[in-house]
Amino acid sequence: MKNYDVIIVGAGPGGIFAAYELMEAAPELRVAVFEAGHALDKRKCPIDGEKIKSCINCKTCSIMSGFGGAGAFSDGKYNITNNFGGTLYEYIGKKRALELMRYVDEINLKYGGEGTKLYTTAGSRFKTICIQHDLHLLDASVRHLGTDINFIVLENLYAHLKDKIDFYFDTPIISVVRAENGYKVISKDAEYNCTDCIISVGRSGSKWMETVCKELDISTESTRVDIGVRVELPAAVFAHLTDELYESKIAYRTEKYGDKVRTFCMNPKGAVVNENTNGIITVNGHSYEDPAKQTENTNFALLVSKHFSEPFKDSNGYGESIARLSNMLGGGVIVQRFGDLIRGKRSTQSRIDEAFITPTLNATPGDLSLVLPKRILDGIIEMIYALDKVAPGTANEDTLLYGVEVKFYNMEVAVDENLQSNHKGLYIIGDGSGITHSLSHASASGVHVARNIAGKN
Repeated sequence: MKNYDVIIVGAGPGGIFAAYELMEAAPELRVAVFEAGHALDKRKCPIDGEKIKSCINCKTCSIMSGFGGAGAFSDGKYNITNNFGGTLYEYIGKKRALELMRYVDEINLKYGGEGTKLYTTAGSRFKTICIQHDLHLLDASVRHLGTDINFIVLENLYAHLKDKIDFYFDTPIISVVRAENGYKVISKDAEYNCTDCIISVGRSGSKWMETVCKELDISTESTRVDIGVRVELPAAVFAHLTDELYESKIAYRTEKYGDKVRTFCMNPKGAVVNENTNGIITVNGHSYEDPAKQTENTNFALLVSKHFSEPFKDSNGYGESIARLSNMLGGGVIVQRFGDLIRGKRSTQSRIDEAFITPTLNATPGDLSLVLPKRILDGIIEMIYALDKVAPGTANEDTLLYGVEVKFYNMEVAVDENLQSNHKGLYIIGDGSGITHSLSHASASGVHVARNIAGKN
């Protein structure tokens, strides 16, 4: 049995920045990080588009798990804002949340992100244009690293940390239990003691987090899931927006149902990719800073937020059931032309091949109306026509819709202003807490907790 001052469960952005800040603020502490996935240099998805064209359900998904978490192969967008990306500000205050996000940005620049661009919606003429069409452009500053530069930043951070902190990769933690002077962290083959424990398991650790909360009698609440599609269209359609803003978070309230629909994770000249969450294949998007890796398409998600009330409590289960239906019908992700969807036709491979856009993901042509509930699909269609007013061409016949995209929100765990649970010394941060939903917020939560442990807050 090994003893540590602090054990961090999960090496995603929250865990990484917690480890980094502990080494900066209290280098005398003995710190260990446990990660169910691989080290960064071992993270490799087997899908190559030729021999392996779709997900083969690896024991550990290299896209979702490993050093860097699910954000390692994302497009590296750090949104510096309290308007979206989580509710961290409700716990630590708006001013402090922004200060920590800016601090994270400084670290990213220091470790390889220098030269990347910081975009902002402040003073943008597009806010006026959007409002004129009942669309709402949300305020934010956005640092875009790109998937390639994001990876370099992570490599440099790991190189800085690896000789100062004990990393245990491919070591899933079975349980965390109370001990006499802190906590006992139990893996398949060993047990480890610590005074303080930081849990940062991300979205992919949601089911494990639920079990831990039950075992330790920590209160949770789960009422939300976002369901929708990933839109892919020629980059020229959104170029006037993406050239100036890069990431444009646009929200819309549907006329028919009054539901909120929003754009999410916009990837100019990017690629659509598979994502494996707890064995369910969903869709996501990446983009690159290197022009050689860029495509002629832009992709973004259109998501409809569903908030459930009593007695229903399993919002993630609802999202999973829809995603499983897509997997059942398409063997994974389904793709459909917008024109086919409007006409009530199933897309075929020949119609996809004849379209004036080349898909960046090998998906199964199909009919999304057999997968998505009518209310959600109606909201997506209404939003596409609304976006067409500010970005003409969005509602073109050949616009591609990939489904389904689901954003699972971990149940919100009861923590205090220090992100500490009802057990002294047990902190729950990042997307696994249900409080953060973004790289910047998750990273900031890690810094906040590290400073609290080091007595620097």
